[in-house]
Amino acid sequence: MKALSFLNKYLWRYKGYLIAGLIFVIVSNIFQILPAQVVRLSIDLVVDNIRTYRLFRGTEQAGNYLNSFALALLGYAAVILVMALLRGLFLYFVRQTLIVMSRYVEFDLKNEIYEHYQSLPLSFYRRQNTGDLLNRISEDVSRVRMYLGPSIMYGLQLITLFIILIPLMFSVSPKLTLYALIPLPLLSFSIYYVNNIIEQRSTEIQESQSRLSTFVQEAFSGIRVLKSFAREQDSVEKFRAESNEYKLQSLRLTKAQALFYPVMVGLIGISTILTVYVGSLEVMEGKLSFGNIAEFVIYVNLLTWPVTLLGWTSSMVQRAEASQKRINAFLETTTDIVSQKNLERNISGKIEFKNVHFTYPDTGITAIKDLSFVVEPGESIAIIGTTGSGKSTVAALTLRLFDVSTGEVRIDDIPVKHYDLTSLRNQCGYVTQDIFLFSDTIRNNIAFGLTKATDEAIIQAAKDADVYHNIMDFPQKFETRIGERGITLSGGQKQRVSIARAIIREPAILILDDALSAVDTQTENRILNNLSRIMNGRTTMIISHRVSSAKLADKIIVLHEGQVAEAGSHSELIALNGYYADLVQKQSNQESA
Repeated sequence: MKALSFLNKYLWRYKGYLIAGLIFVIVSNIFQILPAQVVRLSIDLVVDNIRTYRLFRGTEQAGNYLNSFALALLGYAAVILVMALLRGLFLYFVRQTLIVMSRYVEFDLKNEIYEHYQSLPLSFYRRQNTGDLLNRISEDVSRVRMYLGPSIMYGLQLITLFIILIPLMFSVSPKLTLYALIPLPLLSFSIYYVNNIIEQRSTEIQESQSRLSTFVQEAFSGIRVLKSFAREQDSVEKFRAESNEYKLQSLRLTKAQALFYPVMVGLIGISTILTVYVGSLEVMEGKLSFGNIAEFVIYVNLLTWPVTLLGWTSSMVQRAEASQKRINAFLETTTDIVSQKNLERNISGKIEFKNVHFTYPDTGITAIKDLSFVVEPGESIAIIGTTGSGKSTVAALTLRLFDVSTGEVRIDDIPVKHYDLTSLRNQCGYVTQDIFLFSDTIRNNIAFGLTKATDEAIIQAAKDADVYHNIMDFPQKFETRIGERGITLSGGQKQRVSIARAIIREPAILILDDALSAVDTQTENRILNNLSRIMNGRTTMIISHRVSSAKLADKIIVLHEGQVAEAGSHSELIALNGYYADLVQKQSNQESA
């Protein structure tokens, strides 16, 4: 229960629901117990009065006696019916308090986990599996909710029922009580054991279902590749194998589930037989009445369901404890990207790297080595290099998505660690190398870059990114839904929508990380012409492996294995006749070809 103690703050927050639920549980149990006593009274009434009725049989008083006797039984039946209705009403109140409380806690816990996810740095996401992150906020939280809702509800029902009922049973007959309770611990343990088998096999089925779903998703997403390589039949065979595994796991679960009810009914039957047998001996000795036997049979049946649920509840608590441990492990993970002074100010756009070294903490790969440069406000800098030279890392360090290993990154002569992260990033526009678009309309994807974006701003951003005419060619224009990860758009269209999303916020610092790699030369020239106007008076960092994009920049840095190989303007680097000039020549030859 140590891991589950994390949830105590939520139980305290919703203590009103918990207290009300406890009261309703107690009242519902009282209305559950009282009918058994009414049944005892009614059976004893029948047994006692049948003998008396036989004495009056054939006389005038017999009819009157039978009518009063039947009326008394009808009164008992009415009392039982009213109590049953009242118990049903209070059970409804129990669920409207305890189960509702669990849903509120589930809501709060999911929000806390998601909010915590948003605060964690990129290094965290590089270490974690996406499916694992999703399981924490869905599967694990659902298991915790089962503890907070049904497990607490059934636990309170069992505890209060035992506190009320066991003393009552002992007051009637200690011997009969002990015999009636003998099979119940065995019942609870058996259900616990069988339920653990069911849960284990259910988990195996979920894993098999997850593998099957992942395979199908990949097959549908990569259907173009499957067809182009004529691997449809191979895909069918793999699906059949995965599906057969799922079938076998399902059959194993069905066999385990088949044990549940026979075990439960068999042990309940043994308890009932013992109650009737021992109770009959007590009746023969004159210690109990026939009504007491019926009363005890009802009591046994009242106890068997909560005791059965004790095994199920124990299993649920164990699962919830394991899930909460996993959740706690994530919630205890803290970000090391923390502002030192929470500085909020309008930035001019000066960027300075001073002897920056950076090694990725998860892989140990050194991406940047002793990098230094300065970009004045309104200037532009191009960072050129081959794949793996550290270009994208420069952008990430500028936005403080990572912290440098040594050295310092400064913006407007202030260390980037002093800025409030939200304030800093709100004043930057970033077009990532790996374009990600949301499964939403084109309008909302562009407007994502600016809260409360106007239609005029969205249209102008689309025009500046040279994607406006493509959008207008779609039947629904800006309201076109682009599908998961922008699948309905071409690579070039996705890049241009991403550029529009960045420039709509009119950032002080614009970072383009290989933003034109998926467009043709003609489209690139149009976008560059538009960007030259957008870049005017705005600090711009152009990261690319294509020199055509670098020509717009005031300064060019050529990176090689994380270090500066060459630096200068386009004309200066051409004059050096070194790495940059060679790159220009090779790309010119490729374009000519």
